[in-house]
Amino acid sequence: MDAIDKRILMVLQEDAKANIKMIAEKSGLSVSPTFARIKKLEQLGYIKKYVALLDEVKIGKSIQVFCQVTLSIHSKEVIDNFKKQIAKLHDVMGCYHVSGNYDFLLKIAVKDMNEYQQFAVEKLSVIEGISNVQSTFVLEEIKNEVVHKLQ
Repeated sequence: MDAIDKRILMVLQEDAKANIKMIAEKSGLSVSPTFARIKKLEQLGYIKKYVALLDEVKIGKSIQVFCQVTLSIHSKEVIDNFKKQIAKLHDVMGCYHVSGNYDFLLKIAVKDMNEYQQFAVEKLSVIEGISNVQSTFVLEEIKNEVVHKLQ
């Protein structure tokens, strides 16, 4: 990946709807080579997918929760089952296998406390192998960057 590829990626991170002509202008190339580079970056896996960032309040998901999940047993079967079950839950916006005092960190978005309580009781607590869940509720989002600065 060279400097031009990095410029292309920066433009796409800032605006995934940018058209090829705009990306070409900002990267210093003509349209055809820009299009070819984007296709190559997609094929090589640098670009995983294009998404729209939604306003959580407007879509009725104004409460964000981080759950620290500890598993009772650290066997491959329990870990794999946990990952498989979490992947099915639409309220879970992110799941991270971490080191430290707990095993997984979940980012959850829900409408209200009742919806979170239903999630915790009916969806999370039924997953085999969980020994402890600590929930932390977001009071204010200070920074949520989606742009990676490329050197």
